[in-house]
Amino acid sequence: MSGLYAVTPDELDTALLCQKVEAVLQGGASIVQYRNKAANASLRLIQASALLALCRSFAVPLIINDHLDLCAQIDADGLHLGATDCDLGAARRLLGADKIIGASCYNQLDLALKAEAAGASYVAFGACFGSETKPEAVNAPLNLFQQAKQKINIPLVAIGGITLQNAPLAIAAGADAIAVITNLFDAMDITAASQQFTQLFESA
Repeated sequence: MSGLYAVTPDELDTALLCQKVEAVLQGGASIVQYRNKAANASLRLIQASALLALCRSFAVPLIINDHLDLCAQIDADGLHLGATDCDLGAARRLLGADKIIGASCYNQLDLALKAEAAGASYVAFGACFGSETKPEAVNAPLNLFQQAKQKINIPLVAIGGITLQNAPLAIAAGADAIAVITNLFDAMDITAASQQFTQLFESA
């Protein structure tokens, strides 16, 4: 796992959401996470199913945020779990060895070590910078990536306040991928922003 990890915004208009995700995919995003805290269960099913078909057409994995049942129901490519979501080991047993499972580890290296031992495919640290999506999020210092590289053998994802200006700092610190919401999906030209984020890895 490397490159631009696009995390969807809380968009209730399914057609608009698909339009935005398609623009991100056209720009070169390597992975998409469906995350919509404003949607109910029926809308999540409709949106996730539409996004899965879209991502498959670009040969890009779709990860479902939090909802193990939804991931299993539509046979998505993977699941992302926070600290208060379902047990990672149980999710791995249910979904099988071939699915991608990621874990939010905030600013805690010990959580990342436990996640790797439980079968995580990658771990995410953040917020690396001030986050509009989660203004109350804990701060994850960039040297955490350097420490994790010495102890963890799965990819590291940086999340939280990522912009085109500060993303190179996270990549230089050791992030294999950068997860972006606001500075990607709120861009005037989403495809161009996706291309710019993707190109950061080509020059890294």
